[in-house]
Amino acid sequence: MTPKERIFVAIDTPDINKATELAKALSGEVGGIKIGKELFTAQGPNAVRGAVGGEPLFVDLKFHDIPNTVAGAIRSSLHMRPFMVNVHASGGKAMMQAAAEAARETSEDLGIPRPIVLAVTVLTSMDNSDLSDVGQKGPAAEQVERLALLAKESGIDGVVCSSKEIKLLRKACGPDFKLVVPGIRPTWASAGDQKRIMTPRDAIEAGADYLVIGRPITGAKDPVAAARRIVDELN
Repeated sequence: MTPKERIFVAIDTPDINKATELAKALSGEVGGIKIGKELFTAQGPNAVRGAVGGEPLFVDLKFHDIPNTVAGAIRSSLHMRPFMVNVHASGGKAMMQAAAEAARETSEDLGIPRPIVLAVTVLTSMDNSDLSDVGQKGPAAEQVERLALLAKESGIDGVVCSSKEIKLLRKACGPDFKLVVPGIRPTWASAGDQKRIMTPRDAIEAGADYLVIGRPITGAKDPVAAARRIVDELN
């Protein structure tokens, strides 16, 4: 992959016009667009694909429910022709297996490429103290590794993890397991509400496959210039 292809821009807004404008401006400048709950909930699946156009789409809805319900959600999401979809690893092995199987079967039925199915380990907004608050004892890295190994065993293609766990997971899960990393902040951007962060270049050098970058690009005065600046740094 080229450095540009590794970047998925997170467009987090309920405003369809703003989302469409950003996606159009960034077309060809990055590898794809990540759309999450804000736009999807406000506008629905047809609007999501319409806003993104033909760009590779990461449908970031983090499904977490009983296996049958998640399988159904995955099947429905494939009508948006996503490049990547995700579930929460904490939903367990049976749920993740159902998600992986639903993606395989539905892509065959629709005659489209099978999307990369990811599992979310620990949100990048959470640190050890936050995990303790919800009853998870021990360092965040241990929970991330445990969930990543469970995801791999369940037939999931990779995980969403923080940059701090890239080297750990690359060693534990092997070279072909996809690592998609949010919480990416160039040195010239503020951390915001992310607690486990890293620069784009450091994340790629550590072994990340894809970087999810939002506000440093979408919140910039000139989003295209910001995207190009990050690509230049990766080069």
